[in-house]
Amino acid sequence: MAILVTGATGLLGSHVVERLARRGESVVALARKSSDTGFLESLGVPVRRGDLLEPSSLDAALKGVSRVIHCAAKVGEWGPPAEIRAQIEGASANLRAACQDSGIGRVVHVSSVMVYGYPRFGPGEFNEDQPLGQRVNAGNHYCLAKIAAEKVWAGFPGEVVIVRPSWLYGERDRVTLPRVINAFTSNMVATVGDGSNPLNLIYAGDVAEGCVLALLKGKPGSAYNLTSPGQATLRQFLDIVADELGCPRVKTRLPVWFAWWLGWYSEVMGKLLGMKRPPHLTRYNVGLVTRSCRYSIRRAAEELDWRPEMPLAEGVERTLRWHIADLPSSARLRRQAAGESTP
Repeated sequence: MAILVTGATGLLGSHVVERLARRGESVVALARKSSDTGFLESLGVPVRRGDLLEPSSLDAALKGVSRVIHCAAKVGEWGPPAEIRAQIEGASANLRAACQDSGIGRVVHVSSVMVYGYPRFGPGEFNEDQPLGQRVNAGNHYCLAKIAAEKVWAGFPGEVVIVRPSWLYGERDRVTLPRVINAFTSNMVATVGDGSNPLNLIYAGDVAEGCVLALLKGKPGSAYNLTSPGQATLRQFLDIVADELGCPRVKTRLPVWFAWWLGWYSEVMGKLLGMKRPPHLTRYNVGLVTRSCRYSIRRAAEELDWRPEMPLAEGVERTLRWHIADLPSSARLRRQAAGESTP
């Protein structure tokens, strides 16, 4: 019986498929008809076409499957609220119904540390027993949808394990580092605050390993934080990216309050202009890079024997090399960002 991975062409899903294939597991990938499945095919992994927003396509996708790792979800806060809800909560609800009908025995649901909301972090670590949705306003549709998606699995007759990763990056990342790269190549990057706060950036391959271990070892009904221990500050992260790109290190600083209001203004203008992609700066981004948060991974370490292994500098280099073959100069990057041809 096979393991089905949803969101298999995305950042985390592709790494999960890769890890399962390496282990010799029988794995199949779920992908939409429009998705590029070249990487999955290079691994020799069977691809089943389907869409979590089209329930009728899921029965065939689950044929011969006994376990599921559900990675698919909209990433980030940008977009119409109904779309965010549909692609996170609605997709999970459709998958749950199909899994129940197909008699799936075990599901790993990939959530996010964002379900905790915006708690006031104390000096200690923040564990999985903390309440969800702290200090979340009604307009934070992404956070609310992630919370709702976890609740979808309540009462599922099979076993469900939830994992909560933090801010992901890695090869096949089309969201996180691309925005940082664009900011550098557009000369629109700045440190928010003094840059001393630790970031919970974590390499997607490490989280993928945690997902696999949760499938194999996780206790039914448990949730596991899969994050880094804040291995680098915001300033250290920006220095690493600048050095790898061959760009000058960031000198400009923005006060947090100013960045917050600038993010709000950018969002308003972006929506008025009908932008499909988020602006360089949003309030969500400001929250990501200014929160000083240390999520506990003790439960994952003790019950799954999981710990992050990828050093940040090496992970960033791998990611950039995936985006830009052989790390060209910052001048060439600027030409590429402007859409000009390069020799």
